[in-house]
Amino acid sequence: MGEKARVHLIVHGIVQGVFFRSTTAETGLSLGLTGWAKNLPDGTVEIVAEGEKSKLEKLVAWCKKGPPSARVTSVDARWEEPGNGFETFSVRL
Repeated sequence: MGEKARVHLIVHGIVQGVFFRSTTAETGLSLGLTGWAKNLPDGTVEIVAEGEKSKLEKLVAWCKKGPPSARVTSVDARWEEPGNGFETFSVRL
């Protein structure tokens, strides 16, 4: 088992109304991660995810592209200590 970590992401671009949150949750679950994704009022998507650092790095790489109809312009990533506060990967409203 790898090193545990948490990553906090803000995804910029055309990322709302293109299934970004739901496909992020599906991708996170498929990688064995926990956390959440939500739309922010400024048009970005915020994601907090926890799990093995190598798997989180895969999620970050996926977020730089997103689902087919998204147009990601940038991803801000901040690495943090894991809090073990999530049971699954969910979409927040």
